[in-house]
Amino acid sequence: MKPLPEHLRASIGLRVDLIETPAPVVDLDAMERNIQRMAEFARKHGVRWRPHAKLHKSADIALQLQQAGACGACVQTLAEAEALAAGGVNDIFLTNELLAASKLLRAASLAAQLAARGGRLALAVDSAEGVARLAEAMQVAGSSAGIDVFVEIDVGQGRCGLPPGPEAVALAQAITAQPRLRFAGLQAYHGSAQHLRSCAERRAAIAGATALAAKARSLIEAAGLGLPLVTGSGTGTLVHEAASGVYGELQPGSFLFMDADYARNEREPAQPAFEQALFIKTQVISARETHVVCDAGHKSHAIDSGLPQVWGLAPERALGFANGGDEHGILTVRGSKARLPALGRMLWLVPGHCDPTVNLHDHLIGVRGGLAHGTVERIISVDARG
Repeated sequence: MKPLPEHLRASIGLRVDLIETPAPVVDLDAMERNIQRMAEFARKHGVRWRPHAKLHKSADIALQLQQAGACGACVQTLAEAEALAAGGVNDIFLTNELLAASKLLRAASLAAQLAARGGRLALAVDSAEGVARLAEAMQVAGSSAGIDVFVEIDVGQGRCGLPPGPEAVALAQAITAQPRLRFAGLQAYHGSAQHLRSCAERRAAIAGATALAAKARSLIEAAGLGLPLVTGSGTGTLVHEAASGVYGELQPGSFLFMDADYARNEREPAQPAFEQALFIKTQVISARETHVVCDAGHKSHAIDSGLPQVWGLAPERALGFANGGDEHGILTVRGSKARLPALGRMLWLVPGHCDPTVNLHDHLIGVRGGLAHGTVERIISVDARG
């Protein structure tokens, strides 16, 4: 856990209006409702859920999610896995490929560490070279604990992963041939489908992904191998993977906090009603007749998926946010009845993309009782930042 600066330690118990700006703030009530809704959804559909920690990068939050029923955590980097393990998380799936010898030796060491605590580490592979290098690292490390290995197949993302054909079967066979490697199933994630705007587009994309995953499963089983699990999915499409009968585990991450980009999606009727829970608190620090300037620039929030939205205003009173650089945001009147906020006014922004926004901060400020009248209850360490 990262050292807590004195000004943050002193903020516990303060009213929300006294939080210094710019600041990343988590509405704990909204976050916990999101967790409850995700847990209920998974129970209803009989699937496991393994939330992706690349969103929050916090061991404390990962443990909170497991207490609510999550089976473990996903991570995207080895450093994230190590940070979560150091914070007490024992069941970790690194949903990415590793090839560097130094990283593979670290992974082998971490697998042994987690096994000694009754946990496990899993990795994804999409090449015979990846399997061979991982097996060599496990042998060099001398660990008898073993490691779980998923074959990653490309189900539409066009990034990592093999086509669901003979190559995937051969890779599964290569894993089972190695004494320290355990074939754990298929990693089948369609990331770009999460942000297709219409329900129909997302439904069609996941129908295609499910068909490819089912094809890979059938081929591997026909080769005489057991296939323990197909895992994947995200916040935007979890309804479809859960209903597919192919996926046994879901990997949503953004459901916990949500963001402005997800708010642009048409909502599936069966989708849990996840709420915005991550905000950037900002203050108007300069005012002109045509615009005002706040103290939250793009070093406070990620802009890769668009600029943030000003929270809590009716459409007719909406303000537009324009990028003012590293430390400034420019606000202008957008709605027909909107007025520029006064100098010193506190405002709340919903970031365009939650994951890289969290990665800009060492700590998140957890508020209980709402953004208007709440108080600071908890400071959340972003353990795996960077």
